[in-house]
Amino acid sequence: MKRFNELSTKPVKDREEEISRYWKEIDLLHESVTSRDENKPFVFYEGPPTANGKPGIHHVMSRTLKDLVCRYKTMEGYQV
Repeated sequence: MKRFNELSTKPVKDREEEISRYWKEIDLLHESVTSRDENKPFVFYEGPPTANGKPGIHHVMSRTLKDLVCRYKTMEGYQV
């Protein structure tokens, strides 16, 4: 028994458009946001991006961690 479906041989662009259409059909963004309306809020304040210079490779880690925290709190059920 296969655990995962085989990858599609469609070009990536076509697959992306197909997924995007499906997400719009089921109104995924609205559902994701409103499904936690009654839950406890988690607010994450972030400063302006690279206010004192051009972005550098060292910004990747901090931005990744900031994204990770918000996604984790969403999975815990918070309204982020």
